[in-house]
Amino acid sequence: MAEYYLTTAIDYANGDPHLGHAFEKIGADVIARYHRMLGERVWFLIGMDEHGQKVAQTAADRGLAPQVLVDEVAEIFQAMWRRLGISNDQFIRTTAPAHKQGVQALIERIFEKSPGDFYEKSYEGYYCVGCESFKQDNEIIDGRCVLHPTRVLEWVEERNWFFRLSRYRDFLRAHFEAHPDFLQPASRRNEILSLLEQGLDDVSASRARLAWGVPFPRPTSDGEVQTTYVWFDALPNYLTATGFPGVEPRQHWPAQLHVIGKDITRFHSVIWPAMLKAAELELPERIWAHGFVNLGGERFSKSAGVKLELSEAIDKFGPDAFRYFLLREIPFDTDGNFSWERFEERYTSDLANGYGNLASRAIAMIEKYREGVVPRLERNDSYAEDLRDIADYVDAMNDHLLHRGLEAVFHNVDNANEYVTMQAPWKLAREAGSAAALDETLATLARKLAIETVLLAPFMPAKAQAVWEQLGGPGAVADQRIAALERLDPSGWRVTKGAPLFPREAPAAA
Repeated sequence: MAEYYLTTAIDYANGDPHLGHAFEKIGADVIARYHRMLGERVWFLIGMDEHGQKVAQTAADRGLAPQVLVDEVAEIFQAMWRRLGISNDQFIRTTAPAHKQGVQALIERIFEKSPGDFYEKSYEGYYCVGCESFKQDNEIIDGRCVLHPTRVLEWVEERNWFFRLSRYRDFLRAHFEAHPDFLQPASRRNEILSLLEQGLDDVSASRARLAWGVPFPRPTSDGEVQTTYVWFDALPNYLTATGFPGVEPRQHWPAQLHVIGKDITRFHSVIWPAMLKAAELELPERIWAHGFVNLGGERFSKSAGVKLELSEAIDKFGPDAFRYFLLREIPFDTDGNFSWERFEERYTSDLANGYGNLASRAIAMIEKYREGVVPRLERNDSYAEDLRDIADYVDAMNDHLLHRGLEAVFHNVDNANEYVTMQAPWKLAREAGSAAALDETLATLARKLAIETVLLAPFMPAKAQAVWEQLGGPGAVADQRIAALERLDPSGWRVTKGAPLFPREAPAAA
């Protein structure tokens, strides 16, 4: 069985989960569920980035010890991911002893395998606590970080350990050339290729006067023990989660996919690969950098006051409808906008009037006209149409274009609803000699609905399971296989009408 190791960025532990966090986790969860339905052995990692100056400052502002703060925040995040049905196999925390040991082991391995890649240097520059990184001139506008314009940049003067990133420019250019799919989508790849053309500066690997973090394993020449720079602590989580430097049988490096936000592309596609190369370890196979979810054209930002309560959005129509809306409305390869109006429109048109209405009508008619048993299915003209929609879905999902995967499903849903209108089974039921035509119509609707339900399962796992059970499908819908859909035959399934799938009124808060 093929192995698929999938990760998301670990979330910074200085606030509550927001829409951007949810977009990334839901998208990665859909990818994980899809690959399970391909028959692959998936290991899905998410977690918390719990060290760094920003966490220490937030804890101090609240009068808490940093560990108390991150324990509290980690539980809040995990509760939200449970509510949204995120099917992660592991939740890593960078305060865990095993992670700390793994980070130090990786740094020591770089010292061993690439002598000279870590060196001491006095440094001064503007530091953005929001990004936890030093800023170059082109990243500063009016004295502020372009990503955190409400934060005051700090001028920092320190003597630190540095990592010789400049050494890896040619290696990275060659790797991008040899592996065109290493960083996607193409817009992100082009940005990084342009960055590499300009050359790379060495980067700080440790911080002085910051106690909250992983101790850098070697003191500076004057004997000072420093703290590992937060990105050199955070990025290795993908590796330490596998048991590095030991070996665990459940999962082995490298990762097949890192799902991240576009604002941290440079860290994942430049610094992280260079660290791994320096340690003589394999690079991840692919990095996908999604865009931002905006509200009214503005990026969500707690500090800038552009926010939306995540729980409120989920309460509106329930977790599955929220999952569906985000990935239907926001392209996974670029930026998109969230609006309450579009949420309501999508819920009504796509889910209530589209898929939900199709399920309700098909199951009700099978109950009414055929005593709840799906008639024998014969292939007809709609079979080729179903195969095309399945193929379009698979192509989109393999390319991580999740919104296009949903487009393929709802192309089939729309055609199925048109088929109901055209065939008018209620008329066939009254016409003498139309029993065979009615059987074909009902069986075709059952097949289409079953296919759509399997394809929607990664996006709306609870609702898809409910429809699958109403259809009388065998086992769990999540256990079905994409490759078997062309042979799917619901003949003889016994349907059972259930509660409305997508009621017009918002459900009670879950």
